[in-house]
Amino acid sequence: MNFSNKLINWYLMHKRSLPWRETTNPYFIWLSEIILQQTQISQGLPYYNAFIEEYPAVFDLAKADEKDVLNLWQGLGYYSRARNLHFTAKYIANELNGVFPDNYNDLLKLKGIGDYTASAIASICYNEVTPVVDGNVYRLLSRYFGINTPINSTAAKKEFKVLALNLIDEKNPGDFNQAIMEFGSRQCKPQNPDCNNCIFNNSCLAFKDNLVSVLPKKNKSNSIKNRYFNYLVFTSDDNKTIIEKRQSKGIWQNMYQFPLIETEKSVKLSELKKTKEFILLMDQYQYEIHQFNDIDIIHKLSHQHLHTKFWVISVFRLPSKGISINELKDYPFPTLINNFLKAFNF
Repeated sequence: MNFSNKLINWYLMHKRSLPWRETTNPYFIWLSEIILQQTQISQGLPYYNAFIEEYPAVFDLAKADEKDVLNLWQGLGYYSRARNLHFTAKYIANELNGVFPDNYNDLLKLKGIGDYTASAIASICYNEVTPVVDGNVYRLLSRYFGINTPINSTAAKKEFKVLALNLIDEKNPGDFNQAIMEFGSRQCKPQNPDCNNCIFNNSCLAFKDNLVSVLPKKNKSNSIKNRYFNYLVFTSDDNKTIIEKRQSKGIWQNMYQFPLIETEKSVKLSELKKTKEFILLMDQYQYEIHQFNDIDIIHKLSHQHLHTKFWVISVFRLPSKGISINELKDYPFPTLINNFLKAFNF
């Protein structure tokens, strides 16, 4: 039995029951694929269900306010996915009359849809023979064929795409793509895979040569950047605070936060008070200030670590831009600030 037949047979016997596997509606497939980027199924499933309930069709998502979309996305991270999701929903609803492109090449033109997502939608919804290649696929193929090419290199993208194209079941590309992703996720796991009970253990080169723990290979990633955040958490006697929208590109664009002063290192209160930003902002207030956390909270992102202090500032009254503390629940915040809100409890 060849590779694809064996893989699909395994999938049909072991696949998990998931709502997006009960449909070929491209809106549902697209939504699931965007949510599951960089996200485990166990974490992504509640978000998928919440989005389907709130926005049952692409027209509903297109009509939503971006703030509400980001609010629903809170906790998933990589918020550019949510912004691109909303942008593309509006494009499909308004420019394509709600009809998704029915082929890989046209799907690839949509914002937020790359090779992997376009291949998944095209194969599952339209039976197009185009293979998916993600981390699970890299890992399985690298081990099975004993490939040493670092999977985060430019060369790997083409090499593994061609290999997957040679393996894909041309009569059943959708099931093949879902099978290879499922197998990589559940059987050929990153750490301690159960190779003794694997359907490919008689032909897997990594298992044969004792290289399972070595493959796949990766080039060393860029060094982590350390950043130092100081959030100013205002509280007034009339139960108000101040928040602002992150406008600049980068992390958490269009999310909300407390006024932020970024410094070159972790600072004490005396040092914070000497910064131009603090002097400019606080000149208008009579205030009391105290440090919420004595030790920096380190929030780890993929390429940067945020060393964070929250400074609680008590004032008598805030200007008109202050909002009621009770309204904070209506705004989308990054996980770092949400965790503070839960701990501080106003």
